[in-house]
Amino acid sequence: MSTSAIASPREENSSRALRELSAPAFPASAQYPHLNPYIAHPLVSRPIHARIDLSALRHNYLQARRRASGTRAFAVVKADAYGHGLLRAARALGDVADGFALLDLAEGVALRDAGIRQPIVLLEGLFAASDVAVCVDYDLRPAIHCFDQIAMLRSVPAGARLSVGLKINSGMNRLGFTPDQVPHALAELQALPGVAAVMLMSHFANADDPRGVDWQYQRMAALLADYPGEVSLANSAAILRHTQVRCDWVRPGIVLYGGSPFAGERAASFGLRPVMTLQSRLIGVQEVLPGDRVGYGGLFEATQATRIGVVACGYADGYPRHVPGGSPILVNGQRTVTVGRVSMDMMACDLSAIPDAGIGSEVTLWGEGLPADEVAAAAGTISYELFCSLARRVPVSECGLEALAAEIAGAVPAAGGA
Repeated sequence: MSTSAIASPREENSSRALRELSAPAFPASAQYPHLNPYIAHPLVSRPIHARIDLSALRHNYLQARRRASGTRAFAVVKADAYGHGLLRAARALGDVADGFALLDLAEGVALRDAGIRQPIVLLEGLFAASDVAVCVDYDLRPAIHCFDQIAMLRSVPAGARLSVGLKINSGMNRLGFTPDQVPHALAELQALPGVAAVMLMSHFANADDPRGVDWQYQRMAALLADYPGEVSLANSAAILRHTQVRCDWVRPGIVLYGGSPFAGERAASFGLRPVMTLQSRLIGVQEVLPGDRVGYGGLFEATQATRIGVVACGYADGYPRHVPGGSPILVNGQRTVTVGRVSMDMMACDLSAIPDAGIGSEVTLWGEGLPADEVAAAAGTISYELFCSLARRVPVSECGLEALAAEIAGAVPAAGGA
């Protein structure tokens, strides 16, 4: 046990006194589960919630795989499936995904514990030598990107063999071996008795912009041409736009969650559906006069009489504080704009063109009816960040369960085909 976990007598006495002081005033939270901010419950009081459409997630994976016909696809579920929930993604994709890709060793173990048996790749490889034994026990495939990690693989137990990736730094200059280093690194890996198959991997810096992928691909072409093993290069943007780099395995990421990898191009144009919808309700309405200001700093000044709606959503929920006024939002399904500065727990919007809106009216921050990519563009960011920033205090529910169950049971054909 860590010494930091051992309380001193003084600390124990202080803790006991605090418990005794507070106990009479506060009943056990188990008596009121709807008031626990971290338990999803239909009686939760504050109206904000995120809805995850598992059928849409499955649909998007199959769309990506169809785009890369003839390859297999790792579903990229790092960062808790881009904020959507790792085990939710596993339920939606467990029977159709060819494999999964993530970063965290614990998440790889969680997938195995959930019954996932397909290949699982750890995109940043090993962080410590102790990771090797876990990878062996749970059949996790680290993507090796430096000679230090190769040295760690010498601790693979006798008789065990581990499949790995070898990451090529083809020009992005984050992780990986340079093309000149690859033959030596590959030889070292193949000489280790504990290493089985080696998959060559790389990542593209400009697959989503005009520079494209050819400048990186050409740096690897000679290495890849005669390589007898498997190769994985294509991310979401490359799957959709660059057929020449799809190879044996592709790695769809943002497209799984209904986001577009291309600025200015709607995800729907690629047949993708939104997976996360963030919604709340109006909790207040103000009638402001010309010259009145709204919110911190008074950034919005009314030029005419204006109805202002106050939404139960703020940056503590994961909505970006830096979203400027005039950004899109839906109230009662109708498009309007935000007003003033986003606060910790609230934000404001213009109700002037929505006369039927009032306290309790439904508000969509992003998702169904309002693409997250559009909101992200207004905030000067990308939908990846919106999804990953969803706060822990926001209750999450699931939908699309009946469609998902029917597809798994084979009652209806899976959208997008296999």
